[in-house]
Amino acid sequence: MVARPAHSANTATPPAEVSQWMRRNAHRSWAQTDDRSARTAPARAALEQKWLDLAGGDTQKAASLRKAFYAELAAKSARARRLNRVARQAGE
Repeated sequence: MVARPAHSANTATPPAEVSQWMRRNAHRSWAQTDDRSARTAPARAALEQKWLDLAGGDTQKAASLRKAFYAELAAKSARARRLNRVARQAGE
């Protein structure tokens, strides 16, 4: 890993520089990962457990809750894209 950008106590690192640093290190980390699936397995298991907990252990209900969540996320994304498109067109 590359060290985080240095800064003094009086000056903060600009957000863009921190973002670039984080992005570079994330790519380096993934480049050193032999088994991506194994690396992300705990997070996937925890997310599946979250849905099961919300559904009271009912797998069918958990699947429906998950599908509803992602459908809502897709709707919000479509709305945001539409609003951005309208805003861009109004600015032309």
